[in-house]
Amino acid sequence: MRKGLLEFALLTVVSAARVYVADILTRLSQTPFATQEGTLYPLLSKLRRDELVDYEWVESDAGPPRKYYSLTAKGEERLAELAAYWRHLTTTLESLGRQ
Repeated sequence: MRKGLLEFALLTVVSAARVYVADILTRLSQTPFATQEGTLYPLLSKLRRDELVDYEWVESDAGPPRKYYSLTAKGEERLAELAAYWRHLTTTLESLGRQ
């Protein structure tokens, strides 16, 4: 289940602002979605192939250029779908507990 939710978490992080991988790892590290580069890079590549995220190379004063990721319009749609589905699941589970 965590693996499926990692895409949702990643799209949520990227939706907030253009982010570098280290920023993503830091944001996720303080959540149940903490992960490592070895998991994150393949997922970002998949999301890029699916046209949900894109990246831009930005020069860095501290070394080589960095890839900064952002959501595409298709990524924003997917995030909205996932958020709606999550709300539906939450409501359903809460109602099951009250029956």
